[in-house]
Amino acid sequence: MKKSLIFIFGLALLMAGCKAHLPVAQQGGKDDVAYLLFVGQKEYGGEQVQVSIDGAAPFTAEVVKAKKASRKGTQYAIATGTRDLKVTSDGKTLYQKKIFVSTQEVKQIMLP
Repeated sequence: MKKSLIFIFGLALLMAGCKAHLPVAQQGGKDDVAYLLFVGQKEYGGEQVQVSIDGAAPFTAEVVKAKKASRKGTQYAIATGTRDLKVTSDGKTLYQKKIFVSTQEVKQIMLP
């Protein structure tokens, strides 16, 4: 009885030592994207505007009303580097500029 108890205990220790290692979650680098946040001072706060990047087809973006801590709002992902940005509303050009954005940067575009 004593020998079998020692055998079982030894077998349990042996099995615990041979435990298979589970895969470890791996974390990659940050995505190579930047973000745009459109902020309106007066007239365009809370409205929607058309945004064209590098002359591509425009998309609709929502403008956040300007407040002291207005980091809340929809951020739009774009590729990093130098970009030609054009923001229009009802045929009027509100913002047209060449901008540079780096990885994980949130660039605030201030509209009138």
